[in-house]
Amino acid sequence: MRDLFVYNSLSRKKEKFQSINPDFVGMYVCGPTVYSDVHLGNVRTFMSFDMMYRYLLHLGYTVRYVRNITDVGHLTDDGEDRMSKGAKKDKLEPMEVAHKYTIGFHDMMRIFNTHSPDIEPRATGHIIEQIEMVQQIIDNGYGYESNGSVYFDVTAFMKDHPYGELSGRVVEDLLVETRDLKNQNEKRSPSDFAIWMKASVDHLMKWNSPWSVGFPGWHLECSAMSTKYLGKHFDIHGGGNDLKFPHHENEIAQNIGACKCSPANYWLHTNMLLMNGKKMSKSDGNTITPIQLFTGESPHVTKGYDPMVVKFFMLQAHYSSTIDLTNDGLLAAEKGYKKLMDAIKVLEGLTSNASSGTIDSEIDPILEAMDHNMSDDFNSPKVIANLFELVAKINGLKGGQLDINQLSKDCLDKTKKAISAYVYDILGLKDNRVSEGAGDHLEGLMSLILEIRADSRIKKDWDTSDKIRDTLKELQITVKDGKDDTTWSIN
Repeated sequence: MRDLFVYNSLSRKKEKFQSINPDFVGMYVCGPTVYSDVHLGNVRTFMSFDMMYRYLLHLGYTVRYVRNITDVGHLTDDGEDRMSKGAKKDKLEPMEVAHKYTIGFHDMMRIFNTHSPDIEPRATGHIIEQIEMVQQIIDNGYGYESNGSVYFDVTAFMKDHPYGELSGRVVEDLLVETRDLKNQNEKRSPSDFAIWMKASVDHLMKWNSPWSVGFPGWHLECSAMSTKYLGKHFDIHGGGNDLKFPHHENEIAQNIGACKCSPANYWLHTNMLLMNGKKMSKSDGNTITPIQLFTGESPHVTKGYDPMVVKFFMLQAHYSSTIDLTNDGLLAAEKGYKKLMDAIKVLEGLTSNASSGTIDSEIDPILEAMDHNMSDDFNSPKVIANLFELVAKINGLKGGQLDINQLSKDCLDKTKKAISAYVYDILGLKDNRVSEGAGDHLEGLMSLILEIRADSRIKKDWDTSDKIRDTLKELQITVKDGKDDTTWSIN
């Protein structure tokens, strides 16, 4: 098995990856809080970890990929549970909100052609495990009850263990980050954080516990679920860079406090998605949804873009780097994506019976470089650069600048296999384009369009749903909604 090197946020250096159990990898990734539509920053994070998952499988590992659904306990800046806030906004029960936006999240992940995780636990389905972990923390001397809530005692923890190693931040930062300011008088120290919160009478989501009728802390959920499905100590823990502090820092403290060991050997973090050089923000209008990217109905783009173009654009930046979403960047990505897919079609039609050739010595180093670059902290931009080196060779063979008789059959077969593996299996791209006579592509495109329409109907976004139906009608494509499914036909 090829050596893999990853940048470990915990050690702040690139390390050779060594799994705890040979040939097996346990990977936990913090999933979405399902109180609203998934945003593009989330999409980029899950797309990146999907690529890592795919490459670990490609290397021959058996992987257990766990990605949670947060449906309770994630508080807003004013201390309100995000699920409750979403329920009030949509005038639904919290579990209706969770179900609605979980379906939307799964639909969007399918549209971007990502694999489902092996296990996708919900926080509300693991209340017992969270209560047990709170009790373990108390029993080990790192938690205390106050007025029905339970707090993690950061001061006591720091007497025995370091705090802040992952983020490089100190306890004083926690004072700024705390989300339960109204309960400061219940704490022994302002730096302590809640692991179980007593619920108010009108709080929508609450459960019985030894301390009060309440709900778990957001940080606790991931500690409990990762431990249940991957054990006390596993290989990889991932998430967005914004989760390093306080979420992941507090996860480590909780796991050590309950299980007496740090949860993961390697911590991997994705970076921010900017737009037009600035952080995305609804308040200043510098934002765009995935659906708006697909339809082009946004002032930030001049046209709609295929999901695979958007994915190709994002993969051209390293997962740990910021990436700036711009219309010019998307247009360039669209050209590059088309060029790559066209070259793959050409490659599929090439044949050679030669036993050896001079071109082999030009292609073999590129194939080796692809393996080296992907094994160097999942460096997708360098791999894509290698792919375009191969595209140049393929187009040279097509145009006659290179002699196909100087390319051996073995090298040609190896090239076909490598490009298919990297483009489709590892990067997770697919050819969504419609060409003349390409019925399969049309089926794929219509499936995508109907997924978006179904998602819009679930969210009661009738404007988008009706626009899709009316536009298809103008194109003489009839959509019929049946009891169990939706069908389409060309008039």
